Amino acid sequence: MSHIISIFGSSAPQPGSADYEAARELGQRVARLGLTVQTGGYRGVMEGASRGASEEGGHVIGVTCNQIEEFLPLEANQWVEEEIRQPTLRQRVVYLVERCDAIVVMPGGIGTLSELAMAWSLLQVGEIASKPVVPVGGLWQRTLAAFIDNAYIRPQDVTLLKQVRTPAEAASVLEDRLLSV
Repeated sequence: MSHIISIFGSSAPQPGSADYEAARELGQRVARLGLTVQTGGYRGVMEGASRGASEEGGHVIGVTCNQIEEFLPLEANQWVEEEIRQPTLRQRVVYLVERCDAIVVMPGGIGTLSELAMAWSLLQVGEIASKPVVPVGGLWQRTLAAFIDNAYIRPQDVTLLKQVRTPAEAASVLEDRLLSV
């Protein structure tokens, strides 16, 4: 089975928006590398990445959640090929962080920030196996620059993240870290 790449990001972007199209490009690039795209399965960045991977013939996993669907009328986006349901949001996030070979973090809000923080924290303490965590774009560069303070975060922990600006750079990191071994 191919490597699984969990892609996090906001549910807000609409088709045609810059962030949706960036996620779509990322999905296409990941699929061209022969890697599996795994997202939270719904709309926005998740849909864009799923769509891009599907357009390139890639395998798409959507990890959906009963708890979310109890208060929002959602279903997996049409490009999800394999749906994995989790009972709670917490179990969904843990699944997405643990059951992958790399994580790419596209622009997002509080939920996406919590996913990035959880992945980074679990890597820091060795609770999950070493894997690339790749925040993409200016939003994360600005956020992390404001957050990272050597008084609180050790330099070796900063290097657990590989910050990039574009989907092309993210795909290059995945190729170097997962396929050049």
